Amino acid sequence: MTGAAPKVDPLAGHGRSPHTGRADVAIAGTVVAADCDGALYWRDEGLLVVADLHLEKGSSFAARGVLLPPYDTAATLGRLASLIARHAPRVVVALGDSFHDGDGFRRIATADRATLSALQRGRDWIWIAGNHDPDPAVGVGGSFGAVLAIGPLTFRHAPTGADGEIAGHLHPVARVSARGRTVSRRCFASDGRCMVMPAFGAFAGGLNVRHRAFVDIFGTSAFTAHVLGDGRLYSFTADRCVAD
Repeated sequence: MTGAAPKVDPLAGHGRSPHTGRADVAIAGTVVAADCDGALYWRDEGLLVVADLHLEKGSSFAARGVLLPPYDTAATLGRLASLIARHAPRVVVALGDSFHDGDGFRRIATADRATLSALQRGRDWIWIAGNHDPDPAVGVGGSFGAVLAIGPLTFRHAPTGADGEIAGHLHPVARVSARGRTVSRRCFASDGRCMVMPAFGAFAGGLNVRHRAFVDIFGTSAFTAHVLGDGRLYSFTADRCVAD
């Protein structure tokens, strides 16, 4: 009996791909590492960045009568724990919409609350305000702010297109034709001046990078989508991505 054929990422052989699970990207002359799990790591600062966790989205929808599996927070924190174990950051920055609504932290399960507390232990943790969670959550730990500026880089929730800016909010997704079908994946979008990060939350949706909102940020379609693949990133120019 032969074993099952190995799984082949449909993006393999398409786009520029690093040989590892991360790719160095220069933003305003500063090199940061885009991780294929959807986070950014700035080695020189020991800083790990994630965007749009949308914790407790499932329970938020359930309260409105839309039933979703109630496991999104555990799944999201589990992936974040793996990233923290991999990079051992000194600082973690969450770029807003960390909770799906202002009451999210009050609904979080005891086990998930303990996981978050353990992840914060021994490091600085900075929550950036988002449109879903504009106010600090009592008891969540860490510190809060609207914008974080470190050297040439500025971290905020909603992108403006300023030089050196790293933001979230738009949940970029690239649609790419590969192996006879169209594949949709979360991605980093960057033109070298600024970057929009993919949403990290398990239940977070996405916006096609060919949407006008991204042209408004980058001023042109001359930006690159660094697409999350199976264990690696694949880079495509925006004009190689397919509109909805």
